[in-house]
Amino acid sequence: MSALEIAARLVYLGAAVCFVLGLHLMRSPATARRGNLLSAAGMTAAIAVTIALLAAGGTAAEGGDVSVSGWAWVALISGLVVGSVAGLVSARRVQMTAMPQLVSIFNAVGGGAAALVGIVDFVRLSGEGAAITASFSIPVVLDVIIGSVTFSGSLIAAGKLQGWISGAPITFRGSRALNIFSAVVALAGGAGLVWGQGNAYLLAAVIVGALAFGVLMVLPIGGADMPVVISLLNAFTGLAVAMAGFVIGNQILIIAGALVGASGTILTKLMADAMNRSVIAIMIGGFGTGDGAGGEAVAGVAGADVRRVDADDVAIQLAYATKVIIVPGYGLAAAQAQRECGELGALLTERGITVLYAIHPVAGRMPGHMNVLLAEADVPYTQLIEMEEINPEFATCDVALVVGANDVTNPAARRTGNAISGMPILDVDKARSVVVIKRSLGHGYAGLDNELYGQPQTGMLFADAKKGLAQVLAAVKTLVA
Repeated sequence: MSALEIAARLVYLGAAVCFVLGLHLMRSPATARRGNLLSAAGMTAAIAVTIALLAAGGTAAEGGDVSVSGWAWVALISGLVVGSVAGLVSARRVQMTAMPQLVSIFNAVGGGAAALVGIVDFVRLSGEGAAITASFSIPVVLDVIIGSVTFSGSLIAAGKLQGWISGAPITFRGSRALNIFSAVVALAGGAGLVWGQGNAYLLAAVIVGALAFGVLMVLPIGGADMPVVISLLNAFTGLAVAMAGFVIGNQILIIAGALVGASGTILTKLMADAMNRSVIAIMIGGFGTGDGAGGEAVAGVAGADVRRVDADDVAIQLAYATKVIIVPGYGLAAAQAQRECGELGALLTERGITVLYAIHPVAGRMPGHMNVLLAEADVPYTQLIEMEEINPEFATCDVALVVGANDVTNPAARRTGNAISGMPILDVDKARSVVVIKRSLGHGYAGLDNELYGQPQTGMLFADAKKGLAQVLAAVKTLVA
């Protein structure tokens, strides 16, 4: 083993440590930025040393004599530059409401790239007539299947989130049978490749079957389950990358992929538990009808009376409260109202009022969506409280201010027989007074009336989240001036 190879392995080890420490730091909003930077630094070092190894002629694991042609270098450097610039620009320019779509696109790119690695290596070895062992073909098959499912499934998820495809569950006659058939084709083709039937037709069957399965898996999933689906596809991406690492014998890909796959799997399980649903139930067909209807309709909730309030009424309640809990939801994100929300919270805090933000695990459209939004508005991390810790606080708060959150505040979840039965919710209805800022009484993703809106302590401020918060903020400033 050359000195460069020893150095490379040490760098890989250091990068792996950076990944683990980075994940550890990401457990808290206060340290997440450092964790992200540390992980990025580890990956940058791993990429740099891998390029150095290629320039020196490969590693002992690759036979120690890997010749990279001029065109291959052009492709490598071009891909590195184009991918880095595209990722940097899109990440900096994307609106927070579009972040879930961007994550889905990144998942698609990761899964597709991993699948291509397996396909290219398999085709290369088949063309050379080399013996393909099970230790090589098994990771290739897993890589191609998982990567292809992730690629097509993530593109469909991004289309649903962007509104190009209906957010409601999409099913058609025979869709589940076709879903099962596509999975069988991919698995049977993969089994054939593993047992030595290494031909292009079987490989093509695996690819087509896996791509079709990804599409048919995500289409029937409704908007309410989308945060869990994004997390699941992220875990798939990690597994596909780990398999690609086995295919080309790269340790850092195996480590990074395994960490992403494991953390994504754990997060998926936690989020599914938070909705009182199993991951399997979500994969075979979720609930939800997409975004709630907009418009100005203000009819009662299932025949109940709804009490309207205006900004001045809300301002009086907030300005003379002792404790206020703000419940942000997707409506806040869609309206880009995080800064008005943060400013209102800061103003109340300056008056000596205890202000907390209740964060439901599936609020918004991706894990951590609300945390990132509120951090953008400089809301102190200490005021962001997770569901289990904030729920006992509602009974002692004077005002719960709900901004665009729907299903996660619906008391109907405590009863059986509806789409969200058993889903843990924020106990907003236990607050002494509740104010909901919402454009209308339109349904949430689950397609249910929110029983909270008809309760006697609830006042509805019908307005866009940004406009409504700005009105309340101005009214509070006038009141306390």
